[in-house]
Amino acid sequence: MLPPDHPAIPRPRIGVLLINLGTPDAADARAVRRYLAEFLSDRRVVEIPRLLWQPILRGVVLTTRPKKSAHAYQQVWTDDGSPLAAVTKAQSDALQGAFGDDVLVDWAMRYGNPAIGDRLTAMKKAGCERILLAPLYPQYCAATTATANDKAFLALAGMRWQPAIRTLPPYYDDPAYIDALARNVTAGLAALDFVPDVLVASFHGMPQRTLEQGDPYHCHCRKTARLLGDKLDLPLTVAFQSRFGRAKWLEPATDTTLEALAAQGQRKVAIMAPGFSADCLETLEELAIRGRESFTAAGGTHFAYLPCLNDSADGVDMLRTLLARELEGWVRAA
Repeated sequence: MLPPDHPAIPRPRIGVLLINLGTPDAADARAVRRYLAEFLSDRRVVEIPRLLWQPILRGVVLTTRPKKSAHAYQQVWTDDGSPLAAVTKAQSDALQGAFGDDVLVDWAMRYGNPAIGDRLTAMKKAGCERILLAPLYPQYCAATTATANDKAFLALAGMRWQPAIRTLPPYYDDPAYIDALARNVTAGLAALDFVPDVLVASFHGMPQRTLEQGDPYHCHCRKTARLLGDKLDLPLTVAFQSRFGRAKWLEPATDTTLEALAAQGQRKVAIMAPGFSADCLETLEELAIRGRESFTAAGGTHFAYLPCLNDSADGVDMLRTLLARELEGWVRAA
């Protein structure tokens, strides 16, 4: 028996931590500046030497970009705050109890709040002796999956008594993911009042040098698009969005692709973002709003954005399947 003065010991549990990119705490310039300072200081995100990059970041970037980005966030902000945070929380809530009473599901953001380190500490205090880190990026990229894991391991480095850790691998070609995407896209297309001439799959862009240095992200995106196109029995046009800075980025660019399609007489377009697990600024503002503007300004007549899987039944079922597989040996199949 434990002595009477022994600290309380929580019952052993297992944790699943869903991790997404991040979001400012509010849609104003101050909060966005704080968020961008953290995001753009990550050496996985901006691989320019710090001595060269930090003066640029602290100067022109953080002086001019926060106001512009805050305006963009204001267009998609909801009563629940950031769409990305709201959806990720909803995914976590939907998975609570999916793997038994002894498995705690939580969520965190790589940049901003809730912070990965804070949630890992809370899970450890709640008795989680084993934790599955689940970065919600279907396609692996050092600037997304790797930096999320880096941040978690940095927090673990400060713990005297660490939990055992597993990480969710990329699932860009997993049949559960491709099937869920296909059902989601099929339902989205069926709800439209027009038949698209072109279906565009837009993935987040990365500098071209990341591909040249061996990052598999570009290949993962291309394989996702190929498998999804085969499943739908529809041709997909692949493009890459969110260019930043002067470096050469993966091509073709989404904005120029939309403009070119309209100019070529492809006047009806539907676009989706299969690299995002939850709708966010890059999908709701960059694609659904600015993408539409670019396309119609170039002569397009019909435009639709098809939402991400989010916390839909198909999306949650897909996550449950992937996570249950990674929890094998820790918990019995639900």
